Amino acid sequence: MSKKLYIGNLSFNTTEEELKDYFAQAGQVESCSIIMDKFTQRSRGFGFVEMSTPEEAQKAMEEFDGKDLDGRGLRVNIAKPREDRPPRGEGAHR
Repeated sequence: MSKKLYIGNLSFNTTEEELKDYFAQAGQVESCSIIMDKFTQRSRGFGFVEMSTPEEAQKAMEEFDGKDLDGRGLRVNIAKPREDRPPRGEGAHR
C-alpha cells in the first residue's frame, strides 16, 4: 500500500499547515501539499498528504474519510500515480 493520500473536497480556506496538523493526529506526516490554480493562486479544493508508513496512511484514511475539516466533509483515498499527459500547446488537438 502507498503512503501517499489524495485529499478531496477541501475548503478553499484550508492551509497546508492546517492540513498537516490535522493528519498528524494519525501519525507522522512526511509531506503535505494543496494544489493551487496557476492563474488565480487559489486552492483547487484538493491536495496530497504523504504519511511516514503505509500503516499510518491506512489509519488516516479510515479516520478522516468523510470527516469534517473547515466545514467540508473530506474525501481521503490512496493517491493514484500521476498519468503522463500529452503536452498542451500550439497545435495540440483536443
